[in-house]
Amino acid sequence: MGIEQQEYRQRQQELMSKIGNGTAIFRSARLATMHNDVEYTYRQESSFYYLTGFNEPEAVAVFAPHHEEHQYILFVQPKDPEKETWTGYRCGVDAAKEIYGADEAYPIAELDEKLPQYLVNADRIYYHLGSEESFNNTIISHWQRLMRGYQKRGKAPLALEDTRPLTFAMRSVKSPGEIAMMRQATKISAMAHNRAREFAQPGLYEYQVQAEIEHIFRKEGGIGIAYPSIVASGENACILHYIENERQMQDNELLLIDAGCSYGYYNGDITRTFPVGGKFTPEQKALYEIVLEAQLKAIAEVQPGKPYNEFHDMAVCVIVQGLLDLGLLQGDLEEIIKEEKYKPFYMHRTGHWLGLDVHDAGTYRHNEDWQNLTPGHIVTVEPGIYVSPHIKPAEGQPEIPDKWKGIGIRIEDDLLVTIDGHDVLTSDVPKSVAEMER
Repeated sequence: MGIEQQEYRQRQQELMSKIGNGTAIFRSARLATMHNDVEYTYRQESSFYYLTGFNEPEAVAVFAPHHEEHQYILFVQPKDPEKETWTGYRCGVDAAKEIYGADEAYPIAELDEKLPQYLVNADRIYYHLGSEESFNNTIISHWQRLMRGYQKRGKAPLALEDTRPLTFAMRSVKSPGEIAMMRQATKISAMAHNRAREFAQPGLYEYQVQAEIEHIFRKEGGIGIAYPSIVASGENACILHYIENERQMQDNELLLIDAGCSYGYYNGDITRTFPVGGKFTPEQKALYEIVLEAQLKAIAEVQPGKPYNEFHDMAVCVIVQGLLDLGLLQGDLEEIIKEEKYKPFYMHRTGHWLGLDVHDAGTYRHNEDWQNLTPGHIVTVEPGIYVSPHIKPAEGQPEIPDKWKGIGIRIEDDLLVTIDGHDVLTSDVPKSVAEMER
């Protein structure tokens, strides 16, 4: 399973139709050092991969629709048998054309020499000024050199524009091929969560559960984790991005697992919270039921044409009402929401775009207007309640009785927006109170 070469070509054509007489430049991700001379497993920059499918470092993709001969150009590392013995096979210059469909390809060392011919007739340059300062300077120096000739030629790329508005619009709505990849990523993620719930018990350590989860990811064909797995027992569940996963789990406490599989760079993202010993305490159950109701009602708001913020607003409303009913908040519901006095318990948004990046490309607003949900969007829906042992109530709110402290709950699913509603891609993972207990 994977994205066909024809789809990459369609993406390239769409990009070039957007840039007209401009030239767009994309840089591959760099290798990242783990320690000394050991590197992390390579992960390509997402927009570069989205447009090319090319999965090697030290590469540059150039799109120049105005060029007479070459519209799609790749600069890559050349074949080098000696280096490939140490670090793995390279595609090389010839295969960049044969396999990846480039109109022309060059060794990356020739970038400065060859790039100007694809810029000289451009009316603007599209490039995202990223964190690699040296390459930023390379692009800027080429632009400045061309601008110095503007007075004589009356022609130059007069603007340097960010590529993200182009790629965000393209990447946010998923193609059938991408949806198939997402279905596989979420399927494997669901299998891992179900195994974790069966495996977890008092006395085990969080990292042992983590090992079971990540074993499933690789065993079922994923390339690994979509993000560092969160396996948070007891009060650790009140830390949103807890990743130490070192604590020994105890009876009468909850285990929050937020973990997802990456399949061909497409990502799942699921959270479930369940009692380690098999039964909720009364306080755990009361809070869990609020979060579950908030999630179910928020999911119902995920519909084509609806503004992105509405499912979050619904979740907040349900959570605030639930906390009012339990006496953990007091006052008028609308005022509490307006003044954000619920935030000591619920401090994050209810979801995000999901795809090649876990927090995927795409805008949430256009100026003051929220983005409308569109068929092909994939979002997470993940409300939660966190009663940290160190919680400080908002001004005018009651102190929290100790019996509630240390409880952290989040429930998260991945939803595909469809023509007539939504499809919960992660529905294979149970979440009702009865299914969470044993």
